[in-house]
Amino acid sequence: MNFACILLLAVLIDFMAGDPKFLPHPVIFIGKAISFFDRRFKTRNFFYGFVLSLIIIFMTAASVYILLRLVNFNEFVQILIIYSALAWQDLKDETIKIFYSLSENNIIQARKYLSYVVGRDTENLNECEISRAAVETIAENSIDGVMSIIFYACLGFLLNNKFGACVSVWIFKAVSTLDSMIGYEHYKKFGTASARLDDILNFIPARLGGIIIILAGGCKLNALKIFLRDRKKHKSPNSAHGESAFGGVLNLKLGGGAFYNKIFEARDFIGGVNDPESIDIIRAIALLDRSCAVFTCVVIILGAC
Repeated sequence: MNFACILLLAVLIDFMAGDPKFLPHPVIFIGKAISFFDRRFKTRNFFYGFVLSLIIIFMTAASVYILLRLVNFNEFVQILIIYSALAWQDLKDETIKIFYSLSENNIIQARKYLSYVVGRDTENLNECEISRAAVETIAENSIDGVMSIIFYACLGFLLNNKFGACVSVWIFKAVSTLDSMIGYEHYKKFGTASARLDDILNFIPARLGGIIIILAGGCKLNALKIFLRDRKKHKSPNSAHGESAFGGVLNLKLGGGAFYNKIFEARDFIGGVNDPESIDIIRAIALLDRSCAVFTCVVIILGAC
């Protein structure tokens, strides 16, 4: 079985099934390892944050490599390892709940479901703000949770066709988990290495993904103009690429300020001119499906060249 088949099967399994709810996700174990070592660093500066990042990355890569060696690099296991790193169907499952809650006029439940997938405060959000946050989550995670995984699977395979794809995607997942757990502002210098590593690894996928989203959205000239205008309007060098592309294609006004732990964080508006409504969550999910399908095809073709 060649790499294209392995990657395609992994993506298809995730698209159709998502993650099994009866099994703990591998990211949970990475998170537990981060918490274990995090508690043991009394000095919280950049150096020790960098050391923690290296420990977690090494442990993750070594674990994947050892598992593959134990099964003699079995192709079915490779499919499962790549599949377990993807979050395509899970992203849809979590955000569709928000749409259903809003369609039933159950804004309290919608806020609850939204709180599971965003870091902002959700208790006072109205329907427009909930819809905006849900679309932004789909846009950003279309890259972080799907396209970046596919990109690094291909890159890893090109570096080593036996184990590179699996090790590469889980190094990315380890860095992503580090960023989500210790890369936030309140960790200051201790989380800087994790945050910067995540920025570096997402740099190419974010830009490539933004273009793919525009293509999947019908190659609209206005969407491209909005993407080029707004893709840098974020404190992260990568986050606005997916959001500005989605906002441009769907003509939705995304971004703006939000409260995080009761503190207001100002952000520029990006995207189109229409305020999001609940139905736009469905439109964003449809664009997610088209974009990830196109991205998968493009990466497989480029990897084969």
